[in-house]
Amino acid sequence: MPADGMDRALSDLAAGVRRRERRALAKAITLIESTRPDHRRSAQTLLAALMPHTGGAVRLGVSGVPGAGKSTFIEALGMHLIERGRTLAVLAIDPSSTVSGGSILGDKTRMERLSQQEAAFIRPSPSRGSLGGVAQMTRETMLLCEAAGFDVVIVETVGVGQSEAAVAGMTDVFALLQLPNTGDELQAIKRGIVERADLIAINKADIDLAAARRARGQWLHALALLRAEESVPPVLLLAALRGEGVAEFWQAVERCLAHARAQGRFEERRREQALAWMWELVERGLMHRLRTSPAVRLALPETERSVAAGRMTPAQGAERLFSLMASAKTLPGTAGTCAGI
Repeated sequence: MPADGMDRALSDLAAGVRRRERRALAKAITLIESTRPDHRRSAQTLLAALMPHTGGAVRLGVSGVPGAGKSTFIEALGMHLIERGRTLAVLAIDPSSTVSGGSILGDKTRMERLSQQEAAFIRPSPSRGSLGGVAQMTRETMLLCEAAGFDVVIVETVGVGQSEAAVAGMTDVFALLQLPNTGDELQAIKRGIVERADLIAINKADIDLAAARRARGQWLHALALLRAEESVPPVLLLAALRGEGVAEFWQAVERCLAHARAQGRFEERRREQALAWMWELVERGLMHRLRTSPAVRLALPETERSVAAGRMTPAQGAERLFSLMASAKTLPGTAGTCAGI
């Protein structure tokens, strides 16, 4: 397609996203998620056109142990927000099929009521093996949803572990869902969770209210030990299946946002996230250039053999590959782009 035709196509696509046309938004997200170099260039052009219209949504991250009821909770929260005139987009990051590469869990089918709402948009995205279960292009997809005018963008992760750091690094408020009666098997990951969470909610409290209250007390005790008093997050009780505690949860989110804005932390957090995103793209781009450099590919087998045999230290091997990449000429059309990321 000629360049001017591509420009018109992208301009029409951007206009469709701004009008919150579902087909246009879905097409734009598919373009963002594509790994084809030409699609990546088009995606960056599209994002640049839409950037002035981003940043107006509340970015909420939701994670939790498997079985905590994340999808049920997000549906209940979404219905609560829609009833109050809000619009929301849900980016549900699913594990990837090793066969097709597509999503396994299908969160959209588990949010049946919410998926039927005109004011809601749900996009399951395969993680494709990305660290922590957060899709590589989640940040860019979030910007598209903001450009489409959604008031709230929710990012739901696969589970707990390293995904907290990833989702907390792209949202305004990070919420962790827990269950009553969780045992010592979670002790190893609790510290990382406590350090990242802005809100903690004990879901399924209606099953065993006494156990839920004990769990809340245990979390409050752990928070008091691990965090300064002024940074201790709220610990709430939920029964998402019944819709109980959902309104209180959203009120807690709004209090977190108001406090962050009053302290100047809201804007600071978003600036820090933008810079962290840039450096993540730099690292990814450098790895792409390293792996696709003809000189590096030619020297790689012998370099690996030398390192494995002890004739060359790992540091020397790495330096050799970096030197080859640095001395290689940039291929035409790739300078200044993230086409291969």
